[in-house]
Amino acid sequence: MKLVITMSRRYGTGASRIAQELSERLGIPVYDKVNVEEELGRHTYESEVEVIKKLAEKPCIILGRCASEILKDQRNAFNIYVCADKEDRIRRIMGKENLTYEEASNKIEMTDQERADYYHEHTGKAWGDVNNYHMILNTSDLGLENCADILMKYFERQELI
Repeated sequence: MKLVITMSRRYGTGASRIAQELSERLGIPVYDKVNVEEELGRHTYESEVEVIKKLAEKPCIILGRCASEILKDQRNAFNIYVCADKEDRIRRIMGKENLTYEEASNKIEMTDQERADYYHEHTGKAWGDVNNYHMILNTSDLGLENCADILMKYFERQELI
């Protein structure tokens, strides 16, 4: 089966690192907001929905962009939601972007709200609702470094790869 992974995530969870590691292990590309918008501008697509459906014709990982909802009827799509404790997210963003505690906390709040609003605007659903995903990964509990291993073992066991 040609696996398409969608990954929704709270800001600062490390989901991009998980996606990159999966990309390297599976030999498939990762697409995010920048890639989707570039494709939209380069070709004659009507919307991001068309771009995402076109990208999902081949195995790939799509970060955000409501891909879990757009591809919900596609049998080979596996939808993941990545979360983490707020304190862990704040520390990660402080280190990654050289921000103060308060700046990182504010950026997390703002980014999460933007993502929730975007998801609701485009799907009418609540962002992060467990019913919209096949698997929820909490990087605080599981450890960021373990998440790709967990997913690979699951995919192998389910014969998805």
